[in-house]
Amino acid sequence: MTSEFTIAVHALVFLNHKATVYSSEGLAENVCTNPARIRKVMAKLKKADLVKTKEGVDGGYLFHRDSREINLTMVADALETPFVTVSWKSGNPHMSCLISSGMAGVMDGLYDDLDQCCRERLTHVTIADLDKKIFGKAAAN
Repeated sequence: MTSEFTIAVHALVFLNHKATVYSSEGLAENVCTNPARIRKVMAKLKKADLVKTKEGVDGGYLFHRDSREINLTMVADALETPFVTVSWKSGNPHMSCLISSGMAGVMDGLYDDLDQCCRERLTHVTIADLDKKIFGKAAAN
């Protein structure tokens, strides 16, 4: 998983709670990152129709969806975020030892299963749920 997912979730909860347009600079201040990173992430969220943009001097980003219907798997899909990945594999597929030649494939399957478990779990967590965790039940839309 990358920090883009954290930035996206933070920004969506913030925009949902504030229910107004925020610039990339305003979002960056709240997320504690730089505006360029915000713009990169928000462009992906816009493409997935999770936010809208407003042009001009008072422009920025607006969360326009029902927060109870936007789950974290939708956010991950917009960002093409894998949750369980590995950058190194043991063994060598060209060795005669079945363990050495087969372990990478076995582990890839395990990681894929774990990733699917994470994605399934996150279908049950919405932006509204996170808002409730921070502000209590009265804050949800």
